[in-house]
Amino acid sequence: MIFLFVTVVTYVLYRFTKALNNKVSFPVFHPLLFTPTLLIGLIALFRIPANDYLEGAKVLTHMLGPATIAFAIPIYKNLDLLKKYSAIIAVSITAGSLIAVFTSFGLSLLLHLDRSFLVSVLPRSITTPIAMEVSREIGGLPTLTTVFVIITGIVGGMIGPSVIKKFAIQSPVAKGLALGMSAHGVGTNKAMEYGEQATTFSTLAMILAASITLVWGKFLIPSLVGLIA
Repeated sequence: MIFLFVTVVTYVLYRFTKALNNKVSFPVFHPLLFTPTLLIGLIALFRIPANDYLEGAKVLTHMLGPATIAFAIPIYKNLDLLKKYSAIIAVSITAGSLIAVFTSFGLSLLLHLDRSFLVSVLPRSITTPIAMEVSREIGGLPTLTTVFVIITGIVGGMIGPSVIKKFAIQSPVAKGLALGMSAHGVGTNKAMEYGEQATTFSTLAMILAASITLVWGKFLIPSLVGLIA
């Protein structure tokens, strides 16, 4: 029963906030921000234990995996174009993932976050299902990491188009790589506004950033965490 209730309520709230965001383009009403806010309110109002909600939402959570894999379709369709820019893609995404880890680490130290928060924020710049796995492997809190991933995606999705416009970036390759690296899923959604090529490169950036960060999760991130141990 709890599964059905959680699934229906979460879906209805998401559709409501998405429709609201389409009519009132205001950051607070972004579905990835407003839906969790409403859910927290309902959970608190009806005194639903958080663990019960998480258990009921498992099916929705597991759907993140297949949804992420589906991003491979536009990559396959533009395979020749991706081969042409392979060197640019590799260098830019590797650099972007390193910058994401080091800036997260530096900001966490600056704000004097405790160890659990610091470890959880390090994988924030990759797509949610992989970020949760990286967080779990390095001793972070996957649920907390999810929050940081959502915030990163929303902020990147809001600021990204302004940066593209400010610097008059015309290349769909550059637009896609920038949005996918900085805002993963939300950025890829934004990249759709710039056409199929931008969407393809954004998708690839999101996937490669996740793969590279998995490597950092094995070697670089534990070394950084060890510095504060």
